[in-house]
Order: sequence, then structure tokens, then C-alpha cells
Amino acid sequence: MTDRDTSSLLRRILLVDALVSAGAGLVMALGAGLLEERLGLPATLLRWAGFSLLPFAVLLVGLSRSAPPPRSAVVAVIALNAAWVAASVLILFADAVQPNALGYAFVLVQAAAVALLAEVEVVGLRRVAS
Repeated sequence: MTDRDTSSLLRRILLVDALVSAGAGLVMALGAGLLEERLGLPATLLRWAGFSLLPFAVLLVGLSRSAPPPRSAVVAVIALNAAWVAASVLILFADAVQPNALGYAFVLVQAAAVALLAEVEVVGLRRVAS
């Protein structure tokens, strides 16, 4: 089996992560005002969180085109995803924001989605290493 074959899952999940990150980033950055009304989350937080996802998505697209993606870069992506999950949960429990029920659900669901992406990236990385 070639490196390209064994890295296929990893490259696909990196691309999925890129698409999800870009989509979420655009929605949050461009729709921050509307989301603030619906979720009870500050528009500034949503806007900057959204903008931060756009270069991340570009990085992920680049990594998804490399066969196999550099291990250290994928580890960094997994760490960044884990940090996003931790920050998402922390912001709710630190009383840094006062979202409504839909806002809590939004933050927790996106954190769970990012955690799932990170977990599949770990699986893909292990598959490439073996």
C-alpha cells in the first residue's frame, strides 16, 4: 500500500474539517448580528471566532492535498481543535457570556462536532503511522 492510500482517510477528514470550518466561519463572521439576536452570544465574539476559522480552513485544505500530510502539522491541527473544544466549554461555564438555551446548544453542538473531527483525525494519523 502506498503512502497516498494509507493517508486517504486522514486527507479526507482534513478536507471535511476545512469545509466545516470555512462554512461555520463564514456564518459566524457574516451573520454575527443575527446570531447574537438568536443565540444571546456577543456579536463580537461570534465575528472574531468566525474570522479565526477562515485561515484555519485554508491551512486544512493545503494539508488535505499532501500525501501524506506532515505528521507535526496534523498534530497541531488536532491540538487546535482540542483547544477550540476546551475554550467553547470553558466560555459557557466561566460565565463569560450569557447565552440563551439555543446559544448553549449552539456552542455545545459545535464543540462536539469539532471534538468528533479531532478524534477522526487522530484515527487517520494512527492509520498513516502504522
